[in-house]
Amino acid sequence: MVAEAKRVGPNRYRESYGRYFEDFTVGDIYEHRPGRTISEADNTWFTLLTMNQHPLHFDAEYAGKSEFGKPVVNSCLTLSMVAGMSVSDISQKTIANLGWDKIRLTAPVFNGDTIYAESEVLSKRDSKSRPTQGIVTVKSVGKKADGTIFMTFERTMLIPKRGHAVDDQADY
Repeated sequence: MVAEAKRVGPNRYRESYGRYFEDFTVGDIYEHRPGRTISEADNTWFTLLTMNQHPLHFDAEYAGKSEFGKPVVNSCLTLSMVAGMSVSDISQKTIANLGWDKIRLTAPVFNGDTIYAESEVLSKRDSKSRPTQGIVTVKSVGKKADGTIFMTFERTMLIPKRGHAVDDQADY
C-alpha cells in the first residue's frame, strides 16, 4: 500500500506514504501521478537558481537559432521532477539514496510539455550490515504526455523493513 492512515491515538490518524522493503517486488512497475506541465517560469527560475548560465534555457532569441528553435527545459529540472514524482510512492520511507546511475537524456523537453514518470523495480536484497533495512534499485522513466521517453535513470535506496521506519514511531 502506498498511502495509509496509521492510528496514532484514540480517534487520531496520521497519513503515511511510501513503501517498506517488503512491499517491493522485482519486475513491478509503479506509475507515478500526478504529472506536471512545465512552465517557462519553472525552467527560468530553476536554471538561474542553480547558476546555469546557458542561454538555451532562458534566452528565446538565442534558443530560436538553435536546432530546437525554442528554449529547452533544463535537464537537471526534469531529473528533479521525475525523481520527485516518485517520492510518495517509492522513496517516502527511504533512509538514504545510495546511488544514481545510468542517467540518459533521450529527447528534449520544452516549456509547456506535460511529463509523467514511472519506476520499475530492478532488484532488492536484505542489507548485510543493517538487519532492519534492505536495498532496492529502481529504473525510473520520464515520459511526455504523447508517450515520448525523454529520460531514464537508475536509483538505489536503503529502505526500512516494516515496523522500522521513522513514521512507525507514534511520537514523531
